[in-house]
Formats: sequence, structure tokens, C-alpha cells
Amino acid sequence: MDFERLNADRKELARRNRGLGLAVGFLATGQILALIVILNILGSVRTVVVPPTLNKSFWVTNETASGVYLEQMGSFIAWLVLDVTPATIDWKKDVLLGYVEPEQYGLLKSRQEVEAERLKRINAATAFAPEQLVPSEAGQNLVIRGRLRTLVNGFETANDLKAYLVEFGFAGARMHLKTFKEIPYAGH
Repeated sequence: MDFERLNADRKELARRNRGLGLAVGFLATGQILALIVILNILGSVRTVVVPPTLNKSFWVTNETASGVYLEQMGSFIAWLVLDVTPATIDWKKDVLLGYVEPEQYGLLKSRQEVEAERLKRINAATAFAPEQLVPSEAGQNLVIRGRLRTLVNGFETANDLKAYLVEFGFAGARMHLKTFKEIPYAGH
């Protein structure tokens, strides 16, 4: 038995074990750092949601959206609800219902179906020209002021200043329409 060779092999194994221990330590530290970074990112990710048309850049987080996004989505919703003819109201209603909060779906669907039936019965059309958009990031809503023009059988029957409140809510990291209602016109 060669004691000198045995002692050298033991020292070589100890050196290898130290190297492997350091490698495992670096890998474990890297895993912990990656986990910390991932956990920090999860809470602060901004999801990019594209409205039907893009005019300006905007941002959306887990529970809020920028005023620009509220303006673009609110204008789109107003177009779906207020710019209608007997020929377009059915498909616009279907598109609108894709954006509605689940709790409001039935109510809005029946309201839009009644309105569609009324427009078809009297052969009416409405056109809304927005004049002012007032978003509220804190309330996640938008007030739209403008002129609503109503035509029955091609003749103008109304041309009034109107204001509408469009409220949004979040469910499953997606923005939904909570409310679309007329409010008193308060001027500019």
C-alpha cells in the first residue's frame, strides 16, 4: 500500500468536492435570484391590450388603464352604441357584448335588443359626434360629451347635446364595460 499516492488521491478528491460544492452554491444562488426577479415582475407587469384602433400609445396594468386607453375604448364603445342604423345595430350589439362585464351582460343585451327593435320599427338612425372626452384614471371611467343626431325615415327629428358616462372594470386581467349611461350635460 502506497501511503503517499493514497494521500494525494484523497487531496485530489477533496479539491474536486470543494469545486463541485462551489458550483452547486452558485447554481442555487442563481436559482434564488431568478425566483426573486420573477416574483417582482409578477406584481408589476403592464399588459398591452390593443383597442380596435390605435391613435396614441397607452398603458394598462392589472387594475387600471391610462386616460388615453379610456378615451380610445370609450369612444369605440360610444360608436357601437350611438352610431347605429337598422342595418348596423345587430352586428354592433354583438361586438359590444364581447366587451361587457359578465354581471352586466344580460341587462345590456336586453337593452340593446329592445333598442334594435325600436330602431327597425320606426326606421331610425342615430349619429353621435363626440366633442369632449374627460377620462378619469382614478375612477376608470370616461365622460363623453357631444351631439346626438336622430333621423327617422331620413328626416332629422333631434339634434341635441348629450353626455354619457362609460365605466370600465377589470376581470381576469381584461378590461370590461361596466356601465354606459346618459348623464346630465354639464357643458365644457
